[in-house]
This record gives sequence, C-alpha cells and structure tokens, in this order.
Amino acid sequence: MVRNALRFQGWIAGVGTSSGTRIVLGHWSRSPFGPFADVMLERPDGQRLLLAPAGRIADFVAALYRFDRTLTVPVAVDAAGPAWRVAAGPLRMRFTTGRWGGLGRLPRCVPAPLAARPARAALTDLPARLLSGVRTRGSAGGGYREWYGARDLLPVTAVEASFEGRDLGALAPVEPPVRFGFGSAPRTPALVRVVTTVGTPRGPSASAAGRPGR
Repeated sequence: MVRNALRFQGWIAGVGTSSGTRIVLGHWSRSPFGPFADVMLERPDGQRLLLAPAGRIADFVAALYRFDRTLTVPVAVDAAGPAWRVAAGPLRMRFTTGRWGGLGRLPRCVPAPLAARPARAALTDLPARLLSGVRTRGSAGGGYREWYGARDLLPVTAVEASFEGRDLGALAPVEPPVRFGFGSAPRTPALVRVVTTVGTPRGPSASAAGRPGR
C-alpha cells in the first residue's frame, strides 16, 4: 500500500519520427484532475517540451519530470478504434495501431485490481527493462515516486505529425530515448493502457496535487 497515492488510468503512446522528434502522449480517462491529455515532446536538438491543457496540470507534471519549456494549450484527443488524432497547440498528430501477439497479449490477462498494485509494478520492473528498456517504478522529482501497471499493449503502425506547421516525417523508433524523467518509452512505437500510481510527499487531494513545489 502506498500512502498519499494519486492514481491515473488511461493510455500512453510513444512514437518516434524520421525527423528525430519523439512524442509521448498521455490520455487519461480517470485522474485527480478529471479526464485530460498532455504531450511530452523532445526535439532533435534535445529541447524537451510539455504541452498541457491547464496550469495546475502543467505544474504537477513539471514537478515530476524535466522540461526546458512548458506550454499551456488545449489538448484534444479523438480516439476512434485504431486511429487516434491529437491536436495540442503547435502539434498535430495522427497515428494508427495494430495488434501484437505473444508478449503483447500478456497485460490483458492481468485483472485490473492486480495491475494497479505498486507491488506488481515492482516485480515487473526488471523484466520490462530487459525486454523494452523501460522502467515500471522509480523516483520522480520533488520527492514523488511512480509505479506503472500495463493492461494492454498495441503497436503503433503509422504516424503523421507536424509541429508548428512543419512535417515531422515518417514513423521511426523512439531513439535516442526521451529524457523527461526516470522512465522512457519503448524503443518500438507503442500504445499502452496503464494504471499509474504516484506516491506524493503530501496529501492525495487533486487540489494539493495541482500545487506542488518545484
């Protein structure tokens, strides 16, 4: 059991582009802030950007991860089956997903209550690092800790994206790894359904979460 825990349920998509820009989308159906989406983007020159829909969300995410620039902009996600569309300030993105067999099916076998337990994330941390180079638990900024429990895993098969009106190129591996915090995204572009638990240094209310110290 994690004290002062905040829980987020939704999807994380990580894609690379042939221009060198890497994009991580968080699309949260349940959170202490209500439903929302945000985008973390790392450009070829290493600049890390956060695109968040509200100041309190931007403050919270920036307390967990590292960015060179933060923009508070509307972030809209339209998910229709395998086709996802994202509009976030200067970013426009459309990606499609396919199906994975084998290991990609394993998260679906895990009951939701078990997937949400930090203890399970601790057990899967080493296998996840060996198989995909990502971590399922770790220390974030500001005294926070995080645990990720995967519930589904789909490959991203194509992407069309532009930033400030400039085309970002075709789908590519997420390489080099993004540098927002302790976690990363799999090298192979993917969409993952997750339950994320954030252990906070203070109470678990959304109002407190929206005003963390930097």
